[in-house]
Amino acid sequence: MTLFKTTIFSFIATAIKMVAALIINKAVAIYIGPTGLALVGQFQSFTQMMIIVAQGALNTGTTKFTAEYGKEDECLPALFSTASLISLASSVIVGIGMAIFSNFFSLYFLGSEQYSYIILIFSFTIILFVINSLLLSILNGLKEIRTWISISIIQSIYGLIFTTLLIFLYGFDGALIALVTNQSVVLLIVLWMLRKHPVIKLESFKGKFDKKEAKKLMGFAITTVFTVATVPVSHLIIRNHIGDTLSWEQAGYWQAIWYISTMYLLVITTTLSVYYLPKLSELVDKRKLRKELIQGYQLIIPIVMLMAMGVFLLKDILIQLLFSDEFTPMRDLFLWQLIGDVFKIAAFIPAYYILVKEKLFQYIFIQTFSSIMFVTLAYLLINKLGLSGVVVSYSITYFVCFLYCFLIARSEVNS
Repeated sequence: MTLFKTTIFSFIATAIKMVAALIINKAVAIYIGPTGLALVGQFQSFTQMMIIVAQGALNTGTTKFTAEYGKEDECLPALFSTASLISLASSVIVGIGMAIFSNFFSLYFLGSEQYSYIILIFSFTIILFVINSLLLSILNGLKEIRTWISISIIQSIYGLIFTTLLIFLYGFDGALIALVTNQSVVLLIVLWMLRKHPVIKLESFKGKFDKKEAKKLMGFAITTVFTVATVPVSHLIIRNHIGDTLSWEQAGYWQAIWYISTMYLLVITTTLSVYYLPKLSELVDKRKLRKELIQGYQLIIPIVMLMAMGVFLLKDILIQLLFSDEFTPMRDLFLWQLIGDVFKIAAFIPAYYILVKEKLFQYIFIQTFSSIMFVTLAYLLINKLGLSGVVVSYSITYFVCFLYCFLIARSEVNS
């Protein structure tokens, strides 16, 4: 499937996901408010970290090597069984750890031990998140975009119904419960859709642990661990700093603008993950790699710029549509946030090349450096500019990331 077709299919799935997220977010804004939205953001960062660790941080590697081997390769069963064994073992360990320290996690991320029961629920359901993510990573590597997107659409519709209902019934608690349980039914749907799949079948996951495959996967696991240890943690630190120095209400405004960026960029980030990751993995010829990267910039960057301009022009309408009158002060954050979004996507395109070509040191460096830079600049500029300092920091950080990733990728494909 071409980049253009992948973008179109991704747009369809993303449009449905955005509508679902719009309704869910509106419910959160009405029933919980800016402070509650900030705490939901904190908890989402926590769940993101736990899920990636519970996966054994193998999903990117699983996608890469599945694409590299191809559907007919005899190494696939060894890859699948090894990845599943590592992921299942990791999810059990993480689940036990969360159960033991549920009070601590509840207090640190949600400000009270009264939500420890949410952590306990998550400790049991996290294995379902892990299995679902592993299956989707394999589908991505097999380049079965239509099936991948069909599952994404089903997840969005189910998440809309389930989450909105729980928020309506239980408010803040309902939002948290939805976050840690929505994979329970979704996994059953995924398993049913894949029940007759010629490659993803139970026999392929019953093999022994393969040390060779494990060693290859662990290289990508290290990069993913650095990602999970930097990006979400940097957001947690910044959100806490905003809450402590300004107010948790203002932390909610930043969470809201970050949410808007995530939603409208979803079509682009989805396209990059489902197209570029497997596509760049299978290409060896540098001329073809250069062509793919140039094509990515020619198609994707103009789209991102147009989308960013549209969001800026419609910012007042979006605030009313997605949130409420309480969120009006966030309108001053849009300009610098949207500039940062353009640089972020411009950096993502060569960053995928760096990742799949196993330039692991460079990838780890840029992840770590960018997170440290973002936090440092945020601390300095929030003190000088108030809440606007965090979005200015975001733009500067991703401009530097873009320059670094672009120069590395260009030197590689032109050598």
